[in-house]
Amino acid sequence: MNLSPGAYRLLNRIKEELRRTPQTERKRSGKAVQEIEAWCAEYDIALDSHRLPSNILLFEQSLLDHIDDVLKSLGHPPLGAELGRQTTTAQARQGSLEAKSVRENPRAHRVLVNLPARPAPEWLSAEPREVLDLDWRHIELDAFDALIQVENLDSFYDFAPDAEALAPFNSPLVVYRGDAHYGGGFSRLAGAWASRCAPHLYAGDFDAAGIAFALSSQATHVLLPPLAWLAQRVTPDHLPAEQITHQPALRRHIARLPGGHPLRNYLAILLQQQRGLRQQWFDERLVMVALG
Repeated sequence: MNLSPGAYRLLNRIKEELRRTPQTERKRSGKAVQEIEAWCAEYDIALDSHRLPSNILLFEQSLLDHIDDVLKSLGHPPLGAELGRQTTTAQARQGSLEAKSVRENPRAHRVLVNLPARPAPEWLSAEPREVLDLDWRHIELDAFDALIQVENLDSFYDFAPDAEALAPFNSPLVVYRGDAHYGGGFSRLAGAWASRCAPHLYAGDFDAAGIAFALSSQATHVLLPPLAWLAQRVTPDHLPAEQITHQPALRRHIARLPGGHPLRNYLAILLQQQRGLRQQWFDERLVMVALG
């Protein structure tokens, strides 16, 4: 058996306590303590001399030294190692034990970006745009003058920032909003972008969830078809009933908007007509609509 991350955390806390006192106690009823006892029994680390009453286990530095020696002989991380929030590669540098349950997700900082294509190798046909899987921390955000967040993956792959509404921007950064795989990386990128006070445009479905996502992701604007065009094409088929849970927040938001704000008329279609339109049905003509 291997020590779990929980057992490591307990032993590391005990290690810190023993810097201040010669011994410390733990109740043997604790799950992590029971695991440590079972592990010590498997590797012939005697605990009898370290017991007080039957329900108490006494920890001294000599016991931790013995545990540490066995861990090192097994090629496992020594006491003091932090397994949580590390990549598998970082865990590997500390020993052979992989703690998947607490490791950093391999895509925790990854984002999909849609960029102008670089020269293609001979075996790849040329395209005007290319998609890259990047660590957002390696992107120099100051090189871009707008962030465009695309909700749907198929629309993201097809997205080209050549709409007339985007003419004011010379170098927009087009990023997939993310899902179970890329959502964490995008949220971190969006937080870093917000500190720059630069435009953040949301390109996604015109429905209650899409506008709610745009607001929660700190977007400043949404990219939507012109109101008159959209009003003629919205359909109840594109506003799922389960999205009703997003509508109270949208009603509160519209109440905060000043009179005459352009978003009011868009939200009225969603909230009063209960109709929407998915991003894939948009025309190529888009306009920027401020969210606040």
